[in-house]
Parts: sequence; C-alpha cells; structure tokens
Amino acid sequence: MNKSELIDAIAKDAGITKVAAKAALESFIGNVTTTLKKKDGKVSLVGFGTFSVAERAARQGINPATKKPIKSAAKKVAKFKAGADLSNAVSGAKKK
Repeated sequence: MNKSELIDAIAKDAGITKVAAKAALESFIGNVTTTLKKKDGKVSLVGFGTFSVAERAARQGINPATKKPIKSAAKKVAKFKAGADLSNAVSGAKKK
C-alpha cells in the first residue's frame, strides 16, 4: 500500500473526504517527525507500536564494489517497535 492508497482507505473507513484524510495523515506524519526530533522524543500508540530514535555508533564497513574499507559516521535513526496487538494480527495469533 502506498500513501495515496492509504489516504483512500482512511477516507473510506472514516467516511470523510480524501482531502480531509490527506490532511489527517500529513498531520500525523508531521507530529511524529517533530516529536522524534526532540531530545528523548517518543510516540507510543498502545497496541500498535512505538516510534523512537536510536543512536547508531560509527562503524567500519566495506565498499562492495572496491572491497576497500569505509567508515560510516555515527547517526541517529528512527525506530519502530510493533505493539502486541499489531504483532499478533500480523502473526495470526489469537487474542486471549
């Protein structure tokens, strides 16, 4: 599913226009991004999952084309950890 398909599905499920669904999705993405930019930023949606930021340490890698070593700088990366309800839905597990 791509972004426009997601907007269509949100509009249909919520009984709203595609314009309103797009605005809601853009707001969600913007708010998650803004929160993750903050120090100790985290967005938790109970049952769905948690968006957070992790520090990735600098490391040594290998250029696959030349086989020469290269250095990757330390950086922050976005993470998502699926919640129990989402994990169970994807794995096909039954609710207790």
